[in-house]
Amino acid sequence: MFKTVIWATDGSEAADTSLPYAKELATGGALVVVHCKELLAGRGGSYPVLADDDELQAKISEQVETLRGEGLDVTLRLASSHASGAAHVIADVANEIGADAIVVGTRGHAMIAGLVLGSVTHRLLHIAPCPILAVPSRVAAYGAGDAERAMVAGA
Repeated sequence: MFKTVIWATDGSEAADTSLPYAKELATGGALVVVHCKELLAGRGGSYPVLADDDELQAKISEQVETLRGEGLDVTLRLASSHASGAAHVIADVANEIGADAIVVGTRGHAMIAGLVLGSVTHRLLHIAPCPILAVPSRVAAYGAGDAERAMVAGA
């Protein structure tokens, strides 16, 4: 059913929680891992929003190599955007490659915190060209292979 699945990750624990779902949906197809470095523009140039973004990119690259070692057809797409532009970058990649689904994690912020902090997942729900599977961080108790059971159980 899904030929091309995007796993959008910022390197966080919430994103890692969604990886088993992305792997399961991409079985027999292609998995495209997308990471967007968000930049703040200032007088002296642009600076990453996250000070540890280089370490996050290294972690994500290791995850991609592990996925390849598991036999998955995986591609890594690194991109940059202005702060709060990650959702648009992910949607653009999905449109460009003809993705069948995007899998993302959620941090479980309340509505007000989401407004203040921003929510890539929330924005994707409005602009993505394909279905979104938003995996709540509370489903971390489910292991790989339990994705279908968690979806049915409404975890």
